[in-house]
Amino acid sequence: QDVMDMEVKPKPLRPHWYERHVQPCVAELLGSALFIFIGCLSVVEDSGGTGRLQPALAHGLALGVTVAVLGDI
Repeated sequence: QDVMDMEVKPKPLRPHWYERHVQPCVAELLGSALFIFIGCLSVVEDSGGTGRLQPALAHGLALGVTVAVLGDI
């Protein structure tokens, strides 16, 4: 009778191969593409007097916005 009353906990399922391998690669690809795109645009639109400050701020702000928006994932 005691054996029948025990709760059986199901084993946690292993994530699908897509979640283990493909999703991290796609996320890395999109993140890298975002930073390269933002960096290139900040250099192309350089107003001349900002030097290295404008690309650095563009990358920093892009990173901050991305973490703020997607930080809960």
